[in-house]
Amino acid sequence: MAAMPAANGKARVFSGIQPSGFLHIGNFLGAIRNWVRDQDRYDNIFCIVDLHALTLPIEPGALREQRLDLAATLIAAGIDPQRSALFLQSDVSAHSELAWILECFTPMGWLERMTAFKEKAGRQSDERVGAGLFNYPALMAADILLYDTNFVPVGEDQRQHLELTRDLAQRLNKRYGEIFVLPEPLIKQAGARIMGLDDPEKKMSKSVAAGAPGHAIGLMDPPDAVRRKFARAQTDTEPAVRFPAGAGVLNLLEIYRTVRELDPEAVRAEFEGRQYSALKQAVAEAVIEVLAPLQARYRTVRQDDAALLRTLKESAQRIEPTARATLARVQRAVGLR
Repeated sequence: MAAMPAANGKARVFSGIQPSGFLHIGNFLGAIRNWVRDQDRYDNIFCIVDLHALTLPIEPGALREQRLDLAATLIAAGIDPQRSALFLQSDVSAHSELAWILECFTPMGWLERMTAFKEKAGRQSDERVGAGLFNYPALMAADILLYDTNFVPVGEDQRQHLELTRDLAQRLNKRYGEIFVLPEPLIKQAGARIMGLDDPEKKMSKSVAAGAPGHAIGLMDPPDAVRRKFARAQTDTEPAVRFPAGAGVLNLLEIYRTVRELDPEAVRAEFEGRQYSALKQAVAEAVIEVLAPLQARYRTVRQDDAALLRTLKESAQRIEPTARATLARVQRAVGLR
């Protein structure tokens, strides 16, 4: 199916965010800040994919809290539920219904090749790996395809999931006619790869941060914690900033450049020859400054969780007719209607 704009004439963008682990500065600079700025450019759908969170062991109370925490953080960062759809995946049952249909048309070989499954399954015993972890790319495809999505914001490490979604849509389109829009990747380069403070060779990660407190700067970290983590961040063996610089120094410079939105050459000129302590202090203060208003708004939003849940439910009710229309189209195509 040819990509068509939404009713408002804008291209539709779908972003699925899993409520697991904590959000960090890499998430903010690489994704969330861009989402906020693009709210008027696109018809945006932000889905808190709580069903995906069940693919790994999680306590019920933790899941309930993490859903609210993520929703409040996104709103605090600037996502406006009146301008963009912001809802819980589990509030729109069409996600699960379409996922089952897609699972029935997804070759097991495609799922076995998914890198994310291999990595996550490798950290669990065979008895603790649920079938959902293997099948979840079909649910992810349903998330995207339900809304006739034109673009999906992805990093280079996530393109495999989108490619599987496209392959699956093309498979059903070929068999049943043009029932799905083929989504395209939307890749932002600036700030797209913020690396770990403890290991600048690896991308900053929510899963790694859970077991390594010095790995990432959490969006809710207090100023003292931010300063302490940057003070311990890996740098070079040189006594001061020199170029070509190592991965640790380049990562700190990238964080500073992205937070301050400066030209790379300006940042290089500012810090060349300066002690690492001065660089770390400058980066820490820049991050503290950008996080302070977000943290204040977050605290305000979390003062009324009932109102927050109502906001999410209302958004789900507004977007559900679109999902239902797609599901009905697929059901007719495969013979369920």
